[in-house]
Amino acid sequence: MNPYDILGVSPSATDEEIKKAYRALSRQYHPDANVGKPGEKAAEEKFKQIQQAYAQVMKEREQGYQSYGYQQSNGGTGGDSDTVEMQAAANFINTRRYKEALNVLSGIGNRNAQWFYFSAIANAGAGNNITAQEMAKQAMDMEPNNAQYQMLWQQLQSGRQWYGNMAGDYGRPTMDMNNLCCQILAMNMMCGCCCRPC
Repeated sequence: MNPYDILGVSPSATDEEIKKAYRALSRQYHPDANVGKPGEKAAEEKFKQIQQAYAQVMKEREQGYQSYGYQQSNGGTGGDSDTVEMQAAANFINTRRYKEALNVLSGIGNRNAQWFYFSAIANAGAGNNITAQEMAKQAMDMEPNNAQYQMLWQQLQSGRQWYGNMAGDYGRPTMDMNNLCCQILAMNMMCGCCCRPC
């Protein structure tokens, strides 16, 4: 199950809202609070789910903040909902949950270069290669001096060229196996890099 659903909070919830929900649910389903009551075993299982969900959400958020340069101080984000949603999208990208990332991104009003960058990564991960290239190009056009945006654009472009080269090989009676192996290795390396934020 989705850990946010278990905790009863939205992916765009603040850390403080998540902690509040976690504490309330922990008190409700704590084994000591349900001794001798009907559903004691079910409450114990629910308690374990809550602990695991909270640990997963906080780990994802911590990794997302580090990867994208987000560093919350005292759990606050200044109340900017777009920033919180961008953090949620970053967390989904880090855990390779690209469809969830795209859902969060679609609700963000401020579509800056970073939004297009995240959208490019999420679309590439979801297999929407043409859209990913368009988004990466938009991010690069908005901030031409950003090395991360340039690198993502180049990775997506090299993937497109690889597919074009492969398409040209179909129908030929002979194929250079050394070239094919090199292309497959390059594509494997590219996939490992482009789906992960730098």
